[in-house]
Amino acid sequence: MKLAVQEQLLPGRTLQEKFAFAVEAGFDAIELRGKGDFHFAGRLTELKRALADGVVMPTVCVDMPHFIGDFDAARRKDAIQQLRSQLTVIGELGGLGVMTPASWGQFSRRLPPFEPPRSAEEDREVLTEALGVLGEHAQRNGVLIMLEPLNRYENHMVNTLAEAVSYCAMDSIRVVGDTYHMNIEEDDPCRSLAEAAPYLAHMQISESNRNQPGTGHLDWGAQLATLDAVGYDGYLALECRLRGEPEIVLPQTAAFVRKFL
Repeated sequence: MKLAVQEQLLPGRTLQEKFAFAVEAGFDAIELRGKGDFHFAGRLTELKRALADGVVMPTVCVDMPHFIGDFDAARRKDAIQQLRSQLTVIGELGGLGVMTPASWGQFSRRLPPFEPPRSAEEDREVLTEALGVLGEHAQRNGVLIMLEPLNRYENHMVNTLAEAVSYCAMDSIRVVGDTYHMNIEEDDPCRSLAEAAPYLAHMQISESNRNQPGTGHLDWGAQLATLDAVGYDGYLALECRLRGEPEIVLPQTAAFVRKFL
C-alpha cells in the first residue's frame, strides 16, 4: 500500500513544491481536488507540467457544490458533465480515476424533516443512470469512476460499502472506502472491507474525529491488516483536518500509518 495526501493539506505554491514536501514527509502521491465549473479541466496545462516533473497524482476527489444524486435534474446533469470532464483529464494524466459520493450535505434521514422528497427507488434510479453514463465514459478513457459511501448525517442514499458495491454494474465503476465514514456506518469495518475487496479501488483515511490518524480511537492495525490480507495494494489517501501545523503533523502522520504497513 502507498500513501497519498490531498493537495489542500500540503504547504507550497505549486504542485511541484507540494509534492517535494509530501515525499520528504513520507508520502508517495498527491490526491487532487476536482472543483466544478470545469475548473479541473482548466488546470490541464498545470497538471501536465507537474506530471512531466515527476509529480504522482493518481486520483481526484470531487469538490463541487452539487452531485450526481441531487434532487434537481439540472444540477444532476451538471455534476455528470463535470465528472465526465474530470475523468477525461485524469485519463490524460494516466491516473486511476475520480471519486464521488452520491451527494453531500443534501439530506439526512437523521435530521428534520426526516423524509426526503424522493423515494428510495427513485434515488436508486437516478444514481444508476448517472453511474452508467460515467462508467461508460470512464471505460473509454481507461480510468475508474469510484463511488464513496458517506455517513448518515451527510448523505441519505449510500452509507455503507455494501450499498456502494451494489452499484458496481460494470468494471469501470468501483468503490472508495473512507475510514471516518466507516467508523460511523459499518458494524464491523474489517469484515466490510473484506467483503467489498473485489470492488475496492481506493481508500481515504482519517480518524474517528476527522482529524489525522493517531488522534482518535480507530483500530488502524486491524483495518490495515485486513486490507493487506485481501490483497489491497492501492493508495491510502489522507483526507482530514489537521490538528497542528502541516509541517509538523504530516511527517508524524505518515510515520504513524507506516508503522502498520
